[in-house]
Amino acid sequence: MKFEANPPDAPSLMMSARSFGNYDLPGAMADLIDNSIQAGAREVALTCDFAGGFPSIRIRDDGHGMSSAELRQAMRPASANPLTERSPDDLGRFGWGMKSASFSQCTRLTVLSHKAAEVSGCVWDLDDVDGWRMGILEPDDIADIASPELLLNEGVEIVWSNCDRLSENGTLTVSEFNALVVHARNRLALIFHRYLAGEVRGRRLVIRLNGQKIDPWDPFYRDHEATQELEPESLRIAGRTIDIQPFILPHYSKLMPNQYDRLGGEEGFLRNQGFYVYRNHRLIISGTWFRLLRHGELSQLVRVRVDIPNALDHVWKITIDKSDAQLPVALRSRLHQIVDGLRRRSSRVYRARGGRLDRSGTTSVWSRHARAGEIHYSINREHPVIEALLRVGTDEQKRAASAAIKVIEQAFPVSAFGRDSVSQLDSIHQTLSDPQAFRADLISTLPLLLDQVDGDIEALVALLRVTEPWCEAWKTTETVLQEKGWLRGES
Repeated sequence: MKFEANPPDAPSLMMSARSFGNYDLPGAMADLIDNSIQAGAREVALTCDFAGGFPSIRIRDDGHGMSSAELRQAMRPASANPLTERSPDDLGRFGWGMKSASFSQCTRLTVLSHKAAEVSGCVWDLDDVDGWRMGILEPDDIADIASPELLLNEGVEIVWSNCDRLSENGTLTVSEFNALVVHARNRLALIFHRYLAGEVRGRRLVIRLNGQKIDPWDPFYRDHEATQELEPESLRIAGRTIDIQPFILPHYSKLMPNQYDRLGGEEGFLRNQGFYVYRNHRLIISGTWFRLLRHGELSQLVRVRVDIPNALDHVWKITIDKSDAQLPVALRSRLHQIVDGLRRRSSRVYRARGGRLDRSGTTSVWSRHARAGEIHYSINREHPVIEALLRVGTDEQKRAASAAIKVIEQAFPVSAFGRDSVSQLDSIHQTLSDPQAFRADLISTLPLLLDQVDGDIEALVALLRVTEPWCEAWKTTETVLQEKGWLRGES
């Protein structure tokens, strides 16, 4: 056998690099921030400039920078072997991150570095890479491109020019660009929330986007008193430790609407339940059950933090864009057990918010009667909504409403409920899990209730405070009343 060199075609390979991974704007930014963290940066500044429809993006950090030789090595495609053992805090893997992330958004990548009084710069331009031509910037070029902060202090500055991938059709309006920037802010606040909160490295990482500091977005809302932080567990796989920390989030009745919306994210609580996988404290995956459980109403308050070391990248099959992974087969059985138990605990949160018959001073929807060894449940005719319904219309309509309520009572599925309460109590779902639906029902009911109190707003507020279901979700009820101007300030 004989051998001959057969190198790849430079333009073809570099254009292919644009499709490595599944990057969006925040994902591409996050890949570069990983490098900044690895370089010991305390602050990362992101600048997104629409520039009249020709947007450019800058990412600058105050890390230890790179020498000219180190910069050339970092600019080399596939500059690291993914099988090489790395330091435990290394957030990279393939040596493609900076290049593939950048080219997923732009066609011209400029990297400037300041280290030990030396400032250097290199450029990859996808329109001119024949023969692996990489541009080496002269001092005058660097002075024109670099920010004043980089020229004065050590660090790295990356510039994306010709950002043609920010939109699907190549055109981008100001409003669309601003929406992308807001989405990037929210995602970075989640991806790096443990770094931003100072939980890693003993100090806070500061990330600024267009001059504004990004605050951490904790998906587990650990600061809220109603959040349940359950028993942690450590699992061993391939000689390494994986840490599992489950949480049950507060029911919406414990949250203000803005808190609920923030926790629900862009897709809502239902889509954001599940595992949150972190690799070296950096979020990789959020809101998945790895097909161990379906996304459902009763489990929507469950979120499970999973911490994995970078030494298990090959086991979890971490993708090049660090946005996806596969659950190792060795963990499926134990995690399935954990998830099943969490779902039951989550369902109890909803069951606890349902109707109650043992709360003094509260008007319940149902009444319980025990007499001569018999138990009977009836709808409470003194509940203000029921009472209002029985007062509306002609005598014939009132009698019809009363008869309808009796039919509902007499058709109560005693046997089925009894079986379910014994064998599947944690699966019974009778209470609303959506605060928007709760709000809509309340708003629809208010005219009836207001008529009950002869238009007296203070009496209406007092009535709602002690009547199911509104007293059980008072924060949401209170917000509706405040929006209507019927209640002022905090109660």
